[in-house]
Amino acid sequence: MAEAYAARRDRLRERYTGGGQAAAVVSRPANVRYLSGAAPQDAVLLLAAERGGEDILLSPRLPTGLASEGRPDEALRVHVMACPTADPAVAAAEMAAASGAEALAVEEHDLTVARHRALAETAPRLRLTDLGRAVEQLRLVKDEEEIGALRIAAEIADQALGELLESILVGRTERHLALELERRLIDHGADGPAFPTSVATGPNAGLGRHRPTDRRVEEGDFLSVCLGAGYRGYRSEIGRTFVIGTAPEEWQIELYDLVFAAQRAGREALTPGRACRDVDRAVRQVLESAGYAEGLPASTGHGVGLENDEDPQIAPAAMGKLDACVPVTVEPGVHLPGRGGVRIDDTLVVRPEADGGPELLTITTKELLAL
Repeated sequence: MAEAYAARRDRLRERYTGGGQAAAVVSRPANVRYLSGAAPQDAVLLLAAERGGEDILLSPRLPTGLASEGRPDEALRVHVMACPTADPAVAAAEMAAASGAEALAVEEHDLTVARHRALAETAPRLRLTDLGRAVEQLRLVKDEEEIGALRIAAEIADQALGELLESILVGRTERHLALELERRLIDHGADGPAFPTSVATGPNAGLGRHRPTDRRVEEGDFLSVCLGAGYRGYRSEIGRTFVIGTAPEEWQIELYDLVFAAQRAGREALTPGRACRDVDRAVRQVLESAGYAEGLPASTGHGVGLENDEDPQIAPAAMGKLDACVPVTVEPGVHLPGRGGVRIDDTLVVRPEADGGPELLTITTKELLAL
């Protein structure tokens, strides 16, 4: 991977140097990890002004090598701060100035005003410029090693959910089920949960983004679950809805079939070159035609990778088009307050028709099961 990380840094360097002597400080943790292989807490990455120059990972402490923070590229110099409370970004600015750089590109969207001011005061001869979201743009299209990590993260989430479905659920609390799912994720090799696990039962399933409570599972409930696994920094996401104990009621079947149809429409729309807003529209049309235009979430999907919710956004006002090898979620839901709701959520990778179309990473059944 050392060559891959170096190539990523060189691609970024080409974007911000513009032929001038500009260094860069990357501070957003996911971006640091993407370019260096590791993101120890509060670490920053200093990119040299010239290709072939020395890039440096500055950290308040020695990297631990834990899966949760990754391992630094062995070809990258790691500088541990002599004072653990010192700001690595300020130290990076001092190093850039000492190396003869004329300008320093920074991630203004990640820096506080105070931190930006400190950089300017530390190296007044450096012209500060905005790196913008250049690293996030590079991260959009994943290489096959990244997709492989996402595939494993999805398998882990599928395993954890599948095992839960084989256990007795009636009488157990939402909170207990969420904790068990997160334990099973780790048992199967996850770094940890990709995000706080959501378990919603009965009327709580009628609330979007519900956080687990001490409500106990009852016969006839909708059980809506959303979880994800982190693996080598990459994060999967899966959401499923089931019925507890008895055969589903007619209204539950109708609502489930509707959300399933909307989710299928979104999955089928995931083709390279398709506008992100058109994918969102394919999902919404199904739900709106059934009278559920009100109360739909702001987006019906998003990109996944080193962060839970990254570009591209699958939303009505989303800009841009999908590329091949971009992982996204398709996650429509309809929630009826006080009654229940259905959410179906998959992680997929955009692939061209010649390669079989979108690759489904989360494969737990989408059949409406009575558990």
